[in-house]
Amino acid sequence: MERAYAKLVNNGLEAFDTVKDLHRQGYREEEIYVLAHGESRTDRIADVSNANTIGASEEGVIQSVANLFRDRGDELRSKIKALGFDADEAEQYEAELDRGKVLVLAKH
Repeated sequence: MERAYAKLVNNGLEAFDTVKDLHRQGYREEEIYVLAHGESRTDRIADVSNANTIGASEEGVIQSVANLFRDRGDELRSKIKALGFDADEAEQYEAELDRGKVLVLAKH
């Protein structure tokens, strides 16, 4: 699986700017994702920045359903791996999300 673009940013404003840059680089809205530790924060940032959240179409239905029974950290790692990152990278990104960072991902 091809690996996605990923960038950790400090807050929603930086995520918004990063998403804008990705649009200028030719990524379409449906190719850009944001991820924060809190689900409602993820949704708010995605709405404001014209990006997406990672759902069943990216993860697959089985993983998406499994996330209903996982803790948020496991769910986040699953979503990151769904975009082509390995377990170690997913672990590192999830640890940064725990610290309040926002992860912006893009994949053609």
